[in-house]
Amino acid sequence: MDVNGTVAEGFEPVRDAFARNFEALGDRGAALAVYRDGRKVVDLWAGTKDVDGTEPWQPGTAQVVRSATKGVAAAVLLLLRQRGELDLDAPVAEYWPEFKARGKERVLVRHVLNHRAGLPVIDRPLTPEEALDPLRGPEAVAAQAPVWEPGTDHGYHALTYGWMLDELVRRVTGLGAGEWIAREIAGPLAAEFWLGLPEAEEAAGRAGRVGRVEAPEPTGALRARPRRSVTEAYQDPDSLTRRAFAAITPFPDQNEPAYRASALPATNGIATADGLARIYAALIGEVDGVRLFDPATVELARAEESAGPDRVLVVNSRFGLGYMLHGSASPFLGAGSFGHPGRGGSLGFADPETGIALGYVTNGFRKTVTADPRAQALVRAVRSAL
Repeated sequence: MDVNGTVAEGFEPVRDAFARNFEALGDRGAALAVYRDGRKVVDLWAGTKDVDGTEPWQPGTAQVVRSATKGVAAAVLLLLRQRGELDLDAPVAEYWPEFKARGKERVLVRHVLNHRAGLPVIDRPLTPEEALDPLRGPEAVAAQAPVWEPGTDHGYHALTYGWMLDELVRRVTGLGAGEWIAREIAGPLAAEFWLGLPEAEEAAGRAGRVGRVEAPEPTGALRARPRRSVTEAYQDPDSLTRRAFAAITPFPDQNEPAYRASALPATNGIATADGLARIYAALIGEVDGVRLFDPATVELARAEESAGPDRVLVVNSRFGLGYMLHGSASPFLGAGSFGHPGRGGSLGFADPETGIALGYVTNGFRKTVTADPRAQALVRAVRSAL
């Protein structure tokens, strides 16, 4: 596999790990960007633009990053709080009165970000057509009763997170989260990240085709198997796990232009590796004169809000405000790291202690949820280079 791009001196192990992902871990097309103290030190890409194609991956190739979208979307609420426009400890219904129906009066804005709202499912899943309508998801969540007392426990809000966040942003600013990101985050940073791919970018073929890929057979080691409880949770149609991930049924074709043009802040951001890493770098420091989070907001983002058994993921998870934190479910660079993986592969995170920000995007989605082996191999390589 020919690996394109550059690495700064000392980061050669990262190039080696990136190449091994193609040789041993089944990557078809992928890119990696790493910033350190606001300066790009790794910029790599290889493989094909489309998971099922032959056209080479280009420096500006973007991909759907699934739940890695959540970390960028979370920045919107935290920036609104930083600007004094949003109170994290206010009830959601203070901004969105219809939300308080069916016992949700005590759901706080904070609970949306830390996955403690008790709303990981909706009783009637949305169709793909309904899901692409920016009004239908929020309406469904507003009409939903919590499945646990809000604030008392946590469980991953796989899709409903996005609808709650988007409506909060709309009620506070008059803009959808995708529009706000374009104006206040991606635009000032010149970051290639879209929540709602513009028609011109679609026409230019900016985004590659994504798809499922199978993990290669292990060599010289036993195949790792998920715990029985996790397997059963994903197989049981009545479990919170299955219902949370099936809040849209069937799930839309992620390669359809209509899906890529829509804005689902939980799952359909489209980014280059550089765009994802660049945003995280600006959360913790200055990038070409732009800094997003002040130091207090960085600490707010990565302060532990939820930890322990996750009622949806059925593993121990850790969350700050909108971000997964370093832990067994999703290892990052170190104890102070914060970020978000995307189901099946992609990853974005920042580590304030080392000044590292990383973005990894791929067109091949595996069955992994929070800790893809390809992304983890890259994280370990970055750690070894520091």
